[in-house]
Amino acid sequence: MTTLAFLVALFLLANLVVALIAAARGPTSADRMLMALLFGTTGTGILVLLSATGMGTALVDVALVLALLAAISGIAFAKRAWQAEENGHD
Repeated sequence: MTTLAFLVALFLLANLVVALIAAARGPTSADRMLMALLFGTTGTGILVLLSATGMGTALVDVALVLALLAAISGIAFAKRAWQAEENGHD
């Protein structure tokens, strides 16, 4: 179980590296925001997996905070984009 969890965590970490490259290339701010949300969800998954392997229950708390911050930032971005669209700005 432990080895499989570490392998899955490494795969998710590789996913984060690809997302970082995509975020750097992202032509619009919406693309960059989607990558930030991907960081939040994938980071949460990695932390929960590591917590399940016995590395400490504090990682679950950190994962929950990361997920909450990702959700709040996504909502704030959507609200700002919606207001800019209503005002006629890009």
